[in-house]
Amino acid sequence: MLVLDSNTISYYFRGDPQVVPRLQALRPTDLGVPAIVEYELRYGLMRLPADAAAARLAALAQFLLPMQLLPFDSECAVHAARLRVELEAVGTPIGPHDTLIAATALRYQATLVTRNVREFSRVPGLQWLNWHDVV
Repeated sequence: MLVLDSNTISYYFRGDPQVVPRLQALRPTDLGVPAIVEYELRYGLMRLPADAAAARLAALAQFLLPMQLLPFDSECAVHAARLRVELEAVGTPIGPHDTLIAATALRYQATLVTRNVREFSRVPGLQWLNWHDVV
């Protein structure tokens, strides 16, 4: 399963030529979205003026509908706590939301699709793809 990070979904909605064809080539049922990512996207959209936010929130809901929403459960919490302790111990922590997103991908043994290689490349055992790499 591929798990989408917030930036990947944002770039999809912006029509990014690196992201759109790759995402459209996949079956939505083979994609997962961590609940934390849905939160980040909804938060960003809700900060917009109400008229702009409503249409974009509806588009986001439609986009997410066929995908697997991956809840942050107790197993994710175990991964997140371990990950945070490990990264802090070596002086390379990542942001709190990114910790939760990485933990979710690890829990579901999925590959994270992200442009945020700077943070996620520090996570031991995390498989990730950057669709912005020129192929």
